[in-house]
Amino acid sequence: MDKGLAVVLVAAMGGLIAAQAPINGGLGAGIGKLPAALLSFLVGTALLTLIVVISGEGFGRLGDAHLPWYYFAGGALGAAYITTVIFTVGTLGAGGITAATIGGQLTASMLLDHFGAFGLDTQPITLTRIAGVALLAGGTYLVVSG
Repeated sequence: MDKGLAVVLVAAMGGLIAAQAPINGGLGAGIGKLPAALLSFLVGTALLTLIVVISGEGFGRLGDAHLPWYYFAGGALGAAYITTVIFTVGTLGAGGITAATIGGQLTASMLLDHFGAFGLDTQPITLTRIAGVALLAGGTYLVVSG
């Protein structure tokens, strides 16, 4: 895939994720926070099941794959994130949720890169990268406190 198209697609999905927090928060207010997290994942699971069936890929290679256990943790991490957002969106708002999410993602990803976690190529932590995280932390503070 072309890098420019990839950036546009990911940026568009990032915009949709900003809407996800207040949508799930409203669902949580209507039916309860934990049931809302479950329902959010059930709807996503149903959609992904349909996409997998239509694509014809299936799970034929799953039995042959020798994967580390942590490759199966992504769903649990997503569930933890969605549940946390449902509980905190009323306090932080969509902007605060997004700013804090990006700050946490950038900080954690910099550490993952540095240590080469999960098969990543190592990228050392530099003063420039630390400055980027610090600036983002300042921006997060401004968004949340403003």
